[in-house]
Amino acid sequence: MTSEAETYDIIFAGGGATACVTAGRLAEADPSLKILIIEAGPHTRDIQEHIQPGRYFSNLTLPGETFTFHVANPSDALAGRSVIVPSGRALGGGSSVNFTVYTRAAASDYDDWETTYGNKGWGSKELIPLSKKAETYQAEVFNDTHGSSGPIKVSMATSQFNVGEQFLEVAAAYDKDRKTTKDINAFFSCNEYGRWARYIDGKSGRRSDAPHHYIYPQEKNTNLKVLDRQRVVRIIFEGDRAVGVEYVSDVTGRRQNIVQTPNVARASRLVVIAAGAFGSPSILERSGIGAAEVLKKNNIQQFIDLPGVGENYMDHNLVFVPYIASDDADTMDVIFRGSEDELQPYVKEWTENGRGLMAHNAMDAGIKLRPTAEDLKELGPEFENRWKTYFADKPDKPIMLTGSFAAYTGLNPAAPRRKYFSMTYFTAYPASTGHVHITSGIDPYGKLDFSPGFLDDQADLVVLRWVYKKSREIARRMQMYRGEFDLGHPSFADDKEAAIKLADGPVSISASNIRYTPEDDKAIDDYHRQTVETTWHSARIGTCAMKPREQGGVVNERLNVYGVRNLKVADLSITPDNVGGNTYNTALTVGEKAAVIIAEDLGIKGVTVA
Repeated sequence: MTSEAETYDIIFAGGGATACVTAGRLAEADPSLKILIIEAGPHTRDIQEHIQPGRYFSNLTLPGETFTFHVANPSDALAGRSVIVPSGRALGGGSSVNFTVYTRAAASDYDDWETTYGNKGWGSKELIPLSKKAETYQAEVFNDTHGSSGPIKVSMATSQFNVGEQFLEVAAAYDKDRKTTKDINAFFSCNEYGRWARYIDGKSGRRSDAPHHYIYPQEKNTNLKVLDRQRVVRIIFEGDRAVGVEYVSDVTGRRQNIVQTPNVARASRLVVIAAGAFGSPSILERSGIGAAEVLKKNNIQQFIDLPGVGENYMDHNLVFVPYIASDDADTMDVIFRGSEDELQPYVKEWTENGRGLMAHNAMDAGIKLRPTAEDLKELGPEFENRWKTYFADKPDKPIMLTGSFAAYTGLNPAAPRRKYFSMTYFTAYPASTGHVHITSGIDPYGKLDFSPGFLDDQADLVVLRWVYKKSREIARRMQMYRGEFDLGHPSFADDKEAAIKLADGPVSISASNIRYTPEDDKAIDDYHRQTVETTWHSARIGTCAMKPREQGGVVNERLNVYGVRNLKVADLSITPDNVGGNTYNTALTVGEKAAVIIAEDLGIKGVTVA
């Protein structure tokens, strides 16, 4: 290290949602703390592509710098495909680019972290108050699990959500096994249909992300510093103590064949790795912390033997199934696929009053779905053991999340410009897991050895087949239904009952369900192998798991990396098991918890649970 290296009290290697929450809380409690956040992506402050919620889909499809696209190894379970998994690459990480869907974990998810994996203080009793602390819930409150004074705003759409309304109307009339609820995100229950809230400020219509609510409001605090477009290479140690980081310019480094001399930043009190499920294990491995075999292949001398680094990768398996909608449907298709000129009326409405389609996210209704006894028979023996060992005694755990989506999400250029709606669903707790490891030594831009594990376990495939059928029955009973869009469905034989059809309108509520043959089931399975993807919004977790070292753990309940001092990991990579929902809420909660832990460790006053 050079004498010119600037020294901070705390350095965050990564600037995602959890880092913004944790750093923001610590800086607010003690403005004298010198805190550095190093983020590979750019700032997003007041940039319309981020603060206008409706633009999130175009960020995924247009070339830009706010995503990193991770290409997985080919998989036989995915018909030989190499899936591409994007992760947020901007200050705020996924919170700056996600679908803004408000979904919270099951209470038992957090209880499992505590009881199954021995992480004292990480149960629902401790974490739910932190989830409440992070939010201001602007919708009508029906229970005491929501916050009323936190930085992050949560609201319901107040207009233009007839896709969701029709979904709920049909579900109530058609699915007699399940009820409706006023709050599908109350932590302790599931299997009821209801409105879905969004991380959108109900007054301004703006995206409610971590940097705009935890970091940017503290601009007068010169001790809180963000270095954007800088990528952390590795951690620097003196003995077993982390004392700083090496980092390089991300703008320069993304160009091929550019070799940079790393910059150095010192940390006098703590280094916190917060680079996500891909970045955090990579930083550890480049620092000599990981499995001996991985480090040897990369010509890196092992410093600490932690075979769990990069293992235990978890995701959610997502599908959007498109349907043709009537002209009176309120859909986001013009926002997602229109030109900038076509968007201007919606931008104007949003700018003037924070309303209109630009203040939507297309998902207004759904259910955290559990099977009935009859459903379990249909799911068959492939799912039996998974049900008995993971779900049966946890009634708050859904096996799937499904709902209506007011748009076509496919990228097929042959899809005509018109109105669509989709049935979207994802596996809440896939049995399959994967891994993420470096392959190019200390090069922070090297290709990763990445296997997501999608559909490796047959139990994950049968639940997708089951929910495809259930969601299709709801879709074809909605008043706006005008048939299936053939480019986004399984390839059924034209002469079979399951065949894809156009329609003049819906079938009746009492119409018979479609009967599927074994050949049809195979077509559905093939369809899912060919189309299932990540949940897009950085819902990847587990690669620096918080569990005992002998069980493949990387950090303990205080977030300390095993075998070293002054080094923590604080992001969703620490989760030892999956959560049954979109992960932004859990990221906020982990960020709040990390702030409490760090404040306790360093003697910082003013960071409380409530």
